[in-house]
Parts: sequence; C-alpha cells; structure tokens
Amino acid sequence: MTVHLLKLCVGVDNVQELKTWQEERLKRLARADKTPELCHRTLQTPRRRGEVLDGGSLYWVIKGFVLVRQLVLDLRPDRKDDGISCCGIVLDPVLVTTRPHPRRAFQGWRYLETADAPPDARGLDGADEEMPRGMREDLRELRLIDW
Repeated sequence: MTVHLLKLCVGVDNVQELKTWQEERLKRLARADKTPELCHRTLQTPRRRGEVLDGGSLYWVIKGFVLVRQLVLDLRPDRKDDGISCCGIVLDPVLVTTRPHPRRAFQGWRYLETADAPPDARGLDGADEEMPRGMREDLRELRLIDW
C-alpha cells in the first residue's frame, strides 16, 4: 500500500520558485559532470521504505499550504556536506501541482496516507490554466478560492 511523505519547502514562496531552483540545481550538477538528479537530504530515514517506493510522492508545503508533489524514485543512504549520515530522497523532476491544502509548520518530514493526500490540480478541467498564476495565488491568499 502506497504512503507519501510531507515536507516543508523552506525559503520558497511559490511553486515556480521551487521549479526554478530545482532546474538550476540540475544544470549545476550537469556542468560539474555529476549525475543530474534531485536528491533531497534528510536526517531520518523512512522506515516504510517499500510503501513510499510503491508510487509514493513527496508533498511540499509552501507558505502553509501543500501545493505540489514529486514522485519519490529512491530512498538511499547519503552524507551531508558536513559528513553526517542522512537519507537521500531522490525525486522525479516533474512537479505536479495539487489542490492547496492548509498545513501547519512541523520539523523534518511526516508520512501522508494516500486517503489524506490532496488531489492533483489537473482534475480541475484546465481551470488553473485560464487564470494567471499570480492572480490565483492572490485569491487563494485572501481565501476566496481554494485551488
């Protein structure tokens, strides 16, 4: 049975900023002749590894809302730059926007059961493409819309 991960996206204000940051990261890795992959490091290793790798995603909380997810490709031992052992969460570079779901701040990551995961925004029959992103974010901040 699939289970997802939930993580705060600290220092990012919106999905576009996360996308830009990740694209730049992949370019830097390619220029340095390293494997261009998105690997998010975290101290705790998920014990439910098999369930996460069975189609699980990492859901990002941005400014108090779950807004986007990325498929988890692998969970593997890694080391932080200071030499501390950690878990590397390897992510698919494709960002899938979700219906915004409010979430309070927390430390580390949390499991997110499939039944509790917000649905993808694609199910809105293209409505998200009709409205400019900035306008949608402003209306959502004012709580006039929830997507």
